[in-house]
Amino acid sequence: MTGVRTILTAPTGTTLVVVRIDTNQPGLYGLGCATFTQRAKAVATAVDEYLAPQLIGRDPADITDIVSTLHVSGYWRSGPVLNNALSGVDMALWDIKGKVAGLPVWQLLGGRCRTAVPLYTHAAGVDAKAVAEEVQEWIEAGYQYVRCQVAVPGGGTYGAPKATSAGGSEGYRRALVADAWDPRAYLRTVRGLFEHLRSTVGSEVELIHDVHERVHPTEAVRLAKELEPYDLFYLEDPVAPEDLDWLRAIRNQSATPIAIGELFVNPAEYRPVVTERLCDFIRVHISAIGGLTPAWRLANLAETFGIRTAWHGPGDVSPIGHAANLALDLASPNFGIQEQHLFADQHREVFPGCPEIRDGHLWPSYAPGLGVDLDEALAAKYPPAAKAEPGRAWRPPRRSDGALQRP
Repeated sequence: MTGVRTILTAPTGTTLVVVRIDTNQPGLYGLGCATFTQRAKAVATAVDEYLAPQLIGRDPADITDIVSTLHVSGYWRSGPVLNNALSGVDMALWDIKGKVAGLPVWQLLGGRCRTAVPLYTHAAGVDAKAVAEEVQEWIEAGYQYVRCQVAVPGGGTYGAPKATSAGGSEGYRRALVADAWDPRAYLRTVRGLFEHLRSTVGSEVELIHDVHERVHPTEAVRLAKELEPYDLFYLEDPVAPEDLDWLRAIRNQSATPIAIGELFVNPAEYRPVVTERLCDFIRVHISAIGGLTPAWRLANLAETFGIRTAWHGPGDVSPIGHAANLALDLASPNFGIQEQHLFADQHREVFPGCPEIRDGHLWPSYAPGLGVDLDEALAAKYPPAAKAEPGRAWRPPRRSDGALQRP
């Protein structure tokens, strides 16, 4: 390796972090996703000042030894900043290896297990009727899997537009803060949402819901039980990483499938969840656990225990990161579902080779490596903000009395 550097770009306002690794072979370089948009410059510093000096002169073919060495090179390890930095390097090395071999990365992982990758898309609305209408539109567009979120009257919510009660006349308590989170109102609203959805869109569409850890664990147990009649594909993140012991209670009392782990930042966090079969899907943000290499190993472990993958695929993952998700999806026998992100025209301009979406599926690229390039001149047209903006930080909600609500 002759050069390692980060490139920050924000084609749609969300800062994306890309690692580029150059080699002594003309035209041979690799790209990896290191996006942690809430701490983008911290990741860039970790790569440019701490990882890059350790990589110059090394053979990019030695992926396993390189990522293992970098993982412990700071003595203290893990955490989203360091893991995203490591992910950028790891994915870039896989990109190089694929280009040297003249093969897409999914071929290097053993070849594809499916023709294309089923996606779940997102439906949200101010009430159950609006959500049902959007679900129906996605069904007509060829989608079988839809995540459904609904606004909670009288306060803020996650993944849905704001709804307000009619001057408090519906019996919602007066909050001391704006957009207050009311877990009890949320539970009532979600039960009504899925009752309405099954009565209107039928039983064949696969429905998903994300709790986002915003209820007490005992309420999560109750919610999983109450949603059983509506046959969810899965219920996502019903408890926070700090409350994983409660998964046993959910498992013992409900047959609702569970997806967990979006906020995990170490593959070891999945060990008890997988080996005790406390979930049905591992919900991994692969750059947050260090990249494609640890994610592939984790997928293999999960397969042994009959647990499927559901890699995180939001808008704050670069197209390169989505291509890494796609490679894993194609090669994993225990693939479950992939989250969809619809790329804007600006993304396709800056990142030639963006993964293609058709008929509710993500389709494989046959280009060598991860198949996505970066036009640095165009990327420079979309610079990130000069200073971190408060609005780019994750803003956890507050309950009606003003107390913080995780996450």
